[in-house]
Amino acid sequence: MIVSPSVLSCDFGNIERDVKMLHSSDAQWIHIDVMDGVFVPNISFGFPVLDVIRKHTNKVLDVHLMIQNPDNYILDFKKYGADILTVHYEACTHLHRTIHAIKESGMQAGVALNPHTPVQLLEEVISDLDLVLIMSVNPGFGGQKFIPSSVQKVSKLANLISQKNSKAIIEVDGGVNLETGLLLKNAGVQALVAGSFVFGSENPVETISQLKHI
Repeated sequence: MIVSPSVLSCDFGNIERDVKMLHSSDAQWIHIDVMDGVFVPNISFGFPVLDVIRKHTNKVLDVHLMIQNPDNYILDFKKYGADILTVHYEACTHLHRTIHAIKESGMQAGVALNPHTPVQLLEEVISDLDLVLIMSVNPGFGGQKFIPSSVQKVSKLANLISQKNSKAIIEVDGGVNLETGLLLKNAGVQALVAGSFVFGSENPVETISQLKHI
């Protein structure tokens, strides 16, 4: 299991310390949520924070854009160290063009789906994707309760990926813990985003290891 801890739940006053902790852990990726206060009702961090994180780790930076008009910033995210750039289906008018612009910049391309968005809408682009991020909470804030129907949604996505011979990785973000993580793994998930479950635990490094070996 790929574990991608979300720095949205880290101690912002000690972000260097927390990133170094993640770097020394079993986490393969580091998840970075970028919010604009328009697409979602919250504002997080931007390029300066991404730049700082990149300086303290060589792990995969898994950047999740919860913003409108993501096309305007693709090259900037590449410049500041993103390895995977995930945009929301709901925010992209010309999704196919956006996906290929990400890939042409040298990053892997992901598409995120809000809880209400069916996986079938990705049928025409699934073969072009490196990753699909299923939101198992409504995006914008950490610490929300897991939406149980997300497990069935993952199964539908796994079937679509198989039918289209896509190589896309299935990632889930929201309410992930050892219990929900096991359900998601059995449904076909390959990557788990965990924020408050990791950073709110007594031993984040051990919690990451437990998720990896779920």
